[in-house]
Amino acid sequence: MAARAGVSLATASRVLNESDRKVGQEHRERVLRAARELDYRTDLSAQAMARGMAPVLALLVSSIDDPYFSAIAEGVAQSAHAHGVIVTIAVTARDSEWELASLRLIRGQRPRAILVSGSRVSHSPHADALLAELRGFTDSGGRAIFLSQPVGGLGAVHPANTSGARELGVAIANLGYRRAAVITGSESLLTVAERTEGLRQGLASLGGEIAMVESDTFDRLGGYRSMRRLIESGRIADADVLCAGNDFMAVGAMTALRDSGIEPGRDIAVTGFNDIATAADVTPQLTTVRFPLAEIGRRAADLALDGTALPTEDISVPGEVILRASCPPRRG
Repeated sequence: MAARAGVSLATASRVLNESDRKVGQEHRERVLRAARELDYRTDLSAQAMARGMAPVLALLVSSIDDPYFSAIAEGVAQSAHAHGVIVTIAVTARDSEWELASLRLIRGQRPRAILVSGSRVSHSPHADALLAELRGFTDSGGRAIFLSQPVGGLGAVHPANTSGARELGVAIANLGYRRAAVITGSESLLTVAERTEGLRQGLASLGGEIAMVESDTFDRLGGYRSMRRLIESGRIADADVLCAGNDFMAVGAMTALRDSGIEPGRDIAVTGFNDIATAADVTPQLTTVRFPLAEIGRRAADLALDGTALPTEDISVPGEVILRASCPPRRG
């Protein structure tokens, strides 16, 4: 490689390994041209051994079929590309033990930074071990950022769930709705607790209330099953609006409503949360709380990869209520 470019071994190494030591533009271009001609590929494992870390950003997500996480991953990938690193993704299936095991494997790859998405879990038996792993990683020079509730003084970039849900509660109460049926994920998920409490506060400010809460998995199937239980038990008749913990659950719930001859947006109002792309494509279009998910992913990756940024910063990103046809003004 060095001979092909007509430079010293040290110069070729500095260019190919992106050393902090400066190399003249002419020599740099010669080395890169030689690398292309020889189809040279950087050995990331060797680079990690030499530097102590590889040009890799690791992202832990709960699911890959949930558009919430794919939107965040898009923003992470944009930032990673700009910083000259690649992204590796581990799926944790909202299982804290699986999340911990994935983190331990990822640390063995010596990434430059780790992003942990997905709601934190109250009273998780693996929370202390997870935090210890992340602190060990940061103590060795890596950077760790949560894409959820911050833990243990580490940095975080996350949706402002409570205030967003509060604003949604106020908005639907202003439309005339007073009794909400909530379908959502496990109450152990802090995201679920934040959104449910915010919604309760918003409704209560105008005399409304949460009439019932039905929990299941925090996905489309969970939304469908929760809705079926409310319909079959007859409890749904006590509500005038159905509030899903996320848009994915709302889509499943709307299918269950139609399967029972109940028309969403006409017979009962429906709301979601997050404003995934599907929310504007379903019929009727879904009322929801919009968060800039790709922007959240990009900001978290920027925080992790920018060596000058404060890695303990806690950034809460506000949402915006989007009123659509699934939640029209209440008649009568």
